[in-house]
Amino acid sequence: MSTQPGNGLPPAFMAPETSSFLDFLAAQAPELLPGKRRLPTPHAGFEAPHGTTIVAATYADGVLVAGDRRITMGNVIAHREYEKVFPADEYSAVAIAGTVGVAVELVRLFQLELEHYEKIEGTALSLDGKANRLTTMVRGNLGMAMQGLAVVPVFAGYDVDRGTGRIFSYDVTGGRTEETGFTATGSGSVYARGALKKLYRADMAEEEVVTAAVQALYDAADDDSATGGPDLTRRLFPLVALVTEHGYRQLPQQEVAAIAQNVVDRRQRTPDGPQAPVL
Repeated sequence: MSTQPGNGLPPAFMAPETSSFLDFLAAQAPELLPGKRRLPTPHAGFEAPHGTTIVAATYADGVLVAGDRRITMGNVIAHREYEKVFPADEYSAVAIAGTVGVAVELVRLFQLELEHYEKIEGTALSLDGKANRLTTMVRGNLGMAMQGLAVVPVFAGYDVDRGTGRIFSYDVTGGRTEETGFTATGSGSVYARGALKKLYRADMAEEEVVTAAVQALYDAADDDSATGGPDLTRRLFPLVALVTEHGYRQLPQQEVAAIAQNVVDRRQRTPDGPQAPVL
């Protein structure tokens, strides 16, 4: 992009044409968008690092998003303490499963998109508007997803207009679904979702919903080798974020550790976890 004489910025930077940073980038430097890059042909046996299991649940005060810490490359543990839950802005969170490098780049662009919109328009997007922007970004990555570099996020936030927490899940094509109560994604999601079906209640207090999320991730790790459970030796525990009317808050690891320790202790007596009544 050329600059005008005496002006340090290209003209495109000064034109108030759009409040979307993604639209600006697509017009001015599309090669910088993850989905627009030309990928080399991978060699045989290529494995990209993948994040695994994410859970989300609404509760009395808002919404929770939590994830295990493990990253895998095929059958190898590539990283044991990765962070997969991020603030999207003051009142929302985004968590990632899928190809880690692409997913983190998408999250950073999403954060920048929301910040850019707020600075240009002077107000934040609605929660539905944020979810729509993420839909566009996931759909823009479809070409890379078809080559095995898929990103499957979960987006959740506190809707200040409705006064409640809300959850949105996505597929690799950008399809978006608003979830009722809870959801899970990633390789251990079927086990985590099964656990939450038995434990979840809409009126849960904070400690109860965090405990339910830790139980669900424990069950996922119990049956899915790609999901990491609580690691008492290394003191590694799930990453848990809460979004309420007071904004985004990451739960301190010592608080998660205390809940995880209690879950592990109880599993010593009942390895399959809490038992739900038949009726």
